[in-house]
Amino acid sequence: MTRRDGFDLLTLAAVWGGSFLFMRVAVPEFGPAALMELRVGLAALCLLPIAAMRGKLPAVARRWPAVLAVGIFNAAIPFLLYAYAAQSLGAGFMSVANASTPVWGAVVGWLWLKDRLAPRRQVGLAVAMAGIVVLVWDKLEFHAGGTGPAVLAAVCAPLFYGVAANATKRYLTGVDALGNATGSMVAAALVLMPLAIWQWPAQPVSFEAWRATVLLAVVCTGMAYIMFFRLIASVGPTGAVSVTFLVPVFGVLWGMLFLDEDVTPRILAGAGIILAGTALALGLTDGLRRRAR
Repeated sequence: MTRRDGFDLLTLAAVWGGSFLFMRVAVPEFGPAALMELRVGLAALCLLPIAAMRGKLPAVARRWPAVLAVGIFNAAIPFLLYAYAAQSLGAGFMSVANASTPVWGAVVGWLWLKDRLAPRRQVGLAVAMAGIVVLVWDKLEFHAGGTGPAVLAAVCAPLFYGVAANATKRYLTGVDALGNATGSMVAAALVLMPLAIWQWPAQPVSFEAWRATVLLAVVCTGMAYIMFFRLIASVGPTGAVSVTFLVPVFGVLWGMLFLDEDVTPRILAGAGIILAGTALALGLTDGLRRRAR
């Protein structure tokens, strides 16, 4: 990994960690549906010209049913779930929950596509799942005003990312990452539009909420995807997915600095267990085992 790759990795982690901060700022005024429609719609406007210039749109158009399905599972549903969760959960908590995304991808691939997992990777899945339980245990309150529904939303959102990743692998082979991302954003914008119109805020929205929304859409979604594609091309998918381990660091940090969120021992413990299990499940520790021999 070059110095440029390392810089891109840190920048992407900081940007994606900031997405949870911007959701926390904007969702009270916009509501989940309108905020996520703006996120995917503005991101699509950023990605479409680039995809068109690089000739990616014909391949997307030919596979539009699969692109639509992936857009629903990769953006519309998980983004909406995170926006709902952001109404009552901290940015740090959500960024740690998001760190389980590769684990859910491995679980879905194992169950659906019958991808083989070595025994130690199966142990990694179990460890990561235990970390999720540690993270959410004290917040599963389903009485009036409890955070239980928001916690379930935050934990389930990465599951849909895992479904989308495996659907992409099965049905969108031949459509590159830029085409997939652009198609996903356009599809999600179309799917969320009726709900966003129905739930559009009746009161004027503040400049602060609009600013957070634009940053969420343009920087944390549109530009972040472009940076992620560059990392995949440079260091490969396994290297690029290591950004997952850094996003919670920045998500917790931004929440502390800008929203005065508390970092509890349970959040730190859950994060550590999830990340350790994820590293094992992804085989990122295999190189260490070989060197130890």
